[in-house]
Amino acid sequence: MHIISRKMLVDFWEKHPESKETLTRWHRIVERSTFASFTELRQAFPSADMVGRYTVFNIGGNKARLIASIHYDRSKVYVRHVLTHQEYDLGKWKT
Repeated sequence: MHIISRKMLVDFWEKHPESKETLTRWHRIVERSTFASFTELRQAFPSADMVGRYTVFNIGGNKARLIASIHYDRSKVYVRHVLTHQEYDLGKWKT
């Protein structure tokens, strides 16, 4: 899968260094995979959820959330937000 953009991950882990390892692992797995559907993605990421049109990943034991728009037909993953759990719960990312 082609991930757009890694910069959002880096920006987040620079503010929250404890998330670097898990975000790097997420990036590596997604980049080396080709998921044809959400069902296939759930095999690699069982805690991923669909929230509206976005896929939400729990990062670092649910300390952070990565919100992505995934286009399976084009093998593209657009990282929309990387948030702490508290920021995610505020729901501002939905607007």
